Amino acid sequence: MNLLYKSTRSADRKVTASEAILKGLAEDGGLFVPESVPKLDVSMEDLKNRSYQETAYAVMKQFLTDFTEEELKHCISSAYDDKFDTEVIAPLVKVGDTYHLELFHGATIAFKDMALSILPHLLTTAAKKNNVTKEIVILAATSGDTGKAALAGFADVPGTKIIVFYPKGGVSRVQELQMITQKGDNTAVVAIHGNFDNAQSGVKALFEDKELEKRLDGAGYQFSSANSINIGRLVPQVAYYVYAYAKLLENGEIEDGEEINVAVPTGNFGNILAAYYAKQMGVPIAKLICASNENKVLFDFFRTGVYDRNRDFILTSSPSMDILISSNLERLIYTVAGQDSGKNAELMRQLKEKGTYEITPDMKEKLADFVGGFATEEETREAIHDTYERTGYVMDTHTAVASYVCADYRKRSGDSRKCLVVSTASPYKFARSVMTAIDPGYEGMDELALIDELHKVSGMAVPAAIEEIRKADIRHTRECDADRMEETVREILGV
Repeated sequence: MNLLYKSTRSADRKVTASEAILKGLAEDGGLFVPESVPKLDVSMEDLKNRSYQETAYAVMKQFLTDFTEEELKHCISSAYDDKFDTEVIAPLVKVGDTYHLELFHGATIAFKDMALSILPHLLTTAAKKNNVTKEIVILAATSGDTGKAALAGFADVPGTKIIVFYPKGGVSRVQELQMITQKGDNTAVVAIHGNFDNAQSGVKALFEDKELEKRLDGAGYQFSSANSINIGRLVPQVAYYVYAYAKLLENGEIEDGEEINVAVPTGNFGNILAAYYAKQMGVPIAKLICASNENKVLFDFFRTGVYDRNRDFILTSSPSMDILISSNLERLIYTVAGQDSGKNAELMRQLKEKGTYEITPDMKEKLADFVGGFATEEETREAIHDTYERTGYVMDTHTAVASYVCADYRKRSGDSRKCLVVSTASPYKFARSVMTAIDPGYEGMDELALIDELHKVSGMAVPAAIEEIRKADIRHTRECDADRMEETVREILGV
């Protein structure tokens, strides 16, 4: 069966998976969603002995039905190779009474590598399938991790260029250095004077600009996206939830069919939406615990049914979650609205014009799988400190938010199901925040010196990604105001 995709904002046109990946964003500004979430055609018993690559194929073939077996397996084997510092790709580690799914073993030491290692291969395969002759320009906004992972994935990939916007002063120093030292003749990095939401809204506006589209077309370019608005980013993320459940089963930690909870540090809502899709595919997940930092727009939404971005934007020690407009939530809203694209489009219009919308009681009922929680900066520090003192395990700030929210949920609800905490970044990426949480005495030390201290404390090898930036040349120094993004893109492309 050929699974087709449609926009969350209109029921008019259906496209294939490869067309959806190529476009990134639908022409009406909506996000592509599958007509229905497919079911797994293999059991967890069958999957428990399979490698990460084999599990990824079992999941992705259900979503990307216009890719041949040969094409898909080639994309998977090209992505999940020795770029990862562990053969298992996504190790499961028992930490106290929870299980951490470590998704930071790729080239840029963050979970975005899990999808952005494969997206360039999916995209270039999709271009061939659809006889695309224009050069594909990847546009991405980043709150810290997507940018570097996308840059690394697309660097010097023939037929592509990539332009990444990030908020100046809104990412960690390591995250910034990773981006501005990126090699590749087809890469461009721009610091905007504004926050992540400004960057993300600006990128969406560029996609929707018909005049710019014509100008690009004349110059032989077309836009596509590397953000999680691209379905080619989301589908590979579903795979690691299936893999994690199968490995818990293989390790004898759970019985076949036993439900688990999943706690996900959440900003743009893509990672937890992938867990929701995994549940729809048949993975026995009970609660999806949506963990926010002090920018708790999602916590408030799950509590009240009102999404309201009209609030102060707070810079925290978990910058990849410093987001007030969670783009991927639109896919969930469309689902709980009964795939009513008109209803969804109206809510998104309200969000754009007024900064807020409210879902109906009937829609809210359909969100029963989700539990919202948040951690303050102090609670995030406590989680890092206490986990280290108790177990010797060192986690980054984003993972700490999920760890705290998971423990808090268990305590308040009495829910004793086993819990998978999604570990989204290496502690090395946020060495200052991590080390000062373990011991405030590290406060005055230089960021790169703290990396050596973190190595002593954790016993974890310093990742190659960190060693590289110690001596790499700065290659990207471009900056612009948030309202000059179009001008900057045209300048970079010469159109």
